[in-house]
Amino acid sequence: MSSTSPRSVAEVFLNRVRAMPDRDAFEFPGPGGDGWRRMTWQQSGDYVEAVALGLRAIGVESEQRCALLANTRVEWIFCDLGILCAGAATTTIYASNTPEECAFIVNDSQSVVVFAEDDAQVAKLVEKRAEMPTLMKVVTLDGQAGHDGWVITVDELKALGDGRKAANANEFEEVIATIEKDHLATLIYTSGTTGLPKGVELTHDCWVFEGEAIEELGIISAEDHQYLWLPLAHSFGKVLEAAQLQIGFLTTVDGRIPKLVENLAVVRPTFMAAAPRIFEKVYNKIVTGAEAAGGAKLKILRWAIKVGKQVSKIRQDGQEPGGLLGLQFALADRLVFSKLRARFGGRLKFFISGSAPLSRDMAEFFHAAGILIYEGYGLTESSAASFVNRPGGWKFGTVGLPVPGVEIKILPETKEILISGRGIMRGYHGLPEATAECLQDGWLHTGDAGELDDHGFLRITDRIKELIKTSGGKYVAPQKLEARLKALCPYIGQVVVHGNNRNFCSALVTLDPESFPAWVADQGIAGEGMAEWVTADAVVGMVQTAVDQLNEELARYETIKKFSILEKDFTIEDGLVTPSMKVKRKAVEKTYADVLDGFYVDTLKQV
Repeated sequence: MSSTSPRSVAEVFLNRVRAMPDRDAFEFPGPGGDGWRRMTWQQSGDYVEAVALGLRAIGVESEQRCALLANTRVEWIFCDLGILCAGAATTTIYASNTPEECAFIVNDSQSVVVFAEDDAQVAKLVEKRAEMPTLMKVVTLDGQAGHDGWVITVDELKALGDGRKAANANEFEEVIATIEKDHLATLIYTSGTTGLPKGVELTHDCWVFEGEAIEELGIISAEDHQYLWLPLAHSFGKVLEAAQLQIGFLTTVDGRIPKLVENLAVVRPTFMAAAPRIFEKVYNKIVTGAEAAGGAKLKILRWAIKVGKQVSKIRQDGQEPGGLLGLQFALADRLVFSKLRARFGGRLKFFISGSAPLSRDMAEFFHAAGILIYEGYGLTESSAASFVNRPGGWKFGTVGLPVPGVEIKILPETKEILISGRGIMRGYHGLPEATAECLQDGWLHTGDAGELDDHGFLRITDRIKELIKTSGGKYVAPQKLEARLKALCPYIGQVVVHGNNRNFCSALVTLDPESFPAWVADQGIAGEGMAEWVTADAVVGMVQTAVDQLNEELARYETIKKFSILEKDFTIEDGLVTPSMKVKRKAVEKTYADVLDGFYVDTLKQV
């Protein structure tokens, strides 16, 4: 794979444009979010070339950083590729970042240009302009130019690029030819579930490797159609961009998460990647809708889920249901599951799940509906995709087999997962000690604990640093408990299990802001809003029932002895959830320290 590999992402992109210039590359919302537009690979190439040469025109040099501060949209990809084709490197900033966080990343990365989505994003940079001495220009996608020429529009940048091309028609290809495989391509700042974010240095060869490895898996072809909504500032979104360049499939790009399920029925993709929270929301919407309808509809759904899970287990063993179960499943499929597939457009081959653990309950429910969710695993430090389940090689409860070119070993003492391969980062930007701690003898220490089964499938048992050790000396894996509790109650939004150095485990629980209010109305619960609802006996009883069910499955030291239902869900805006939908455990524990401490007042040690 490496002997004939292109040297850079820019070369992969140029090859793709030349190979299929007239074929549709991207689909995206039209003006005002209405309808859909498409662009061919050649049209995309023209946009990217103009951006790349525009950056050269304003003085951007090889491996200098240019940041992207925008939501997921097709222009994000074009500007990213423009930066890479200019020989520069992309710094990622989430659109949800505060002005202070933006300034930290710009300064830490020494970015010289920032692409800012609109006037609101520009305002963050203007506020901190005096504190960012390396930032020479802001390019806005939708906003207004100004601030004495410090802010220009992307059209103005492209015009500079067009002028540059008029002077030297071959400069684009000439610049691309200078890019080496070990040149910096992307500086992705970890979302910071703990402490300040660190800049992960990923080279061009990291992304070239990922694209080639995904193509070698053989699960996606140029005839497929991807729906891409993930944050492109996150490695999970970026690796899908790399795969598209290598393989050439059409990609619909739309970062508007509230419209995701609605769009799927219209776009009709063949595959999509998502975080588990998306699948949980879809499942919750189905279950709560049936509960609201009640009567026969609810009975049919419960029956169909029961039948479907029986069929899922049979199919996991490589067999098909027959006899009475086969007839029951055919009816369940006609009444329930076929409608779910239609909701996703009817052409979906599979989902890919990553970023956080997927509960087995979710996997089996969708499998019963004829939709496979292939769970995968990787870190920003490994360019995202390191393990994945796939057709002909999948097991629920695991993250699959290594992608081609990835090696793994597990330390016997701690069970920590170590991985190596071309996708491993160059290091943490400006942090040699942190790099040396994480990268040792060519192996990336992931910080995750896991185990391999007899067939080489990897099972993640937990984050080593997030394992709870009770004061009784027992280790508890909180993520497993959290995922299971959410599966047991569709009205639960998020869960944080707590108990490190405590004498028992407790939990903070939020309720889903989309499905829970309808349940409250259906139950006739009095009160005005969450603050009053969460104290109602029926609500506490509902959560207690789920906790009791969970505790029946656990060892005594793992059980949740106390919990509190919070008045609001964890949000990105509150700093309690990352843009990739991971709960910031330490931030939650700090925010609700008084609640957690209250669980342990006057308690006796339990072992």
